[in-house]
Amino acid sequence: MTMTAVLDRNAVWKLAATVTDPEIPVLTIEDLGVLRDVRFEGETAVVTLTPTYSGCPAMDQMGDDVVLTLTEAGYRDVRVDFVLKPVWSTDWMSDAGKRKLERYGIAPPGPKPTSGPIPVQLGVKCPRCGSLRTKTVSQFGSTSCKALYECLSCLEPFDFFKPH
Repeated sequence: MTMTAVLDRNAVWKLAATVTDPEIPVLTIEDLGVLRDVRFEGETAVVTLTPTYSGCPAMDQMGDDVVLTLTEAGYRDVRVDFVLKPVWSTDWMSDAGKRKLERYGIAPPGPKPTSGPIPVQLGVKCPRCGSLRTKTVSQFGSTSCKALYECLSCLEPFDFFKPH
């Protein structure tokens, strides 16, 4: 470990939080809510990530990027652990992350119901023109965590980050 790499949980968290999602580069892993924990085991910085889906192909890249970010900052011993429990939820996404998604052209998920009747979603708001006149084109968009929609007002296709 170099002199600049102090065993400080908050410093490691802040560094790891700068890593972006390789599939949605406007989101950091903190925005996405997959950055779950930072701890030390001796001098090893251990970063815990939870995949959005158990087979998410971006997780390996995120893990590699965390290791690279921390080693470039002077941490010699870095490990990334992936945990599946508790299961990731779109509720873990930050409000700032949801706004970034919308500005990027992806409709963000709404809150997941926790109890009571399940609300019926009448439409997904188009991130381009704001219309609710949209339709599902495919339950799978550019990645498995998104669905492909089309806006019937501006006629533009867009991804919708599915609530999970």
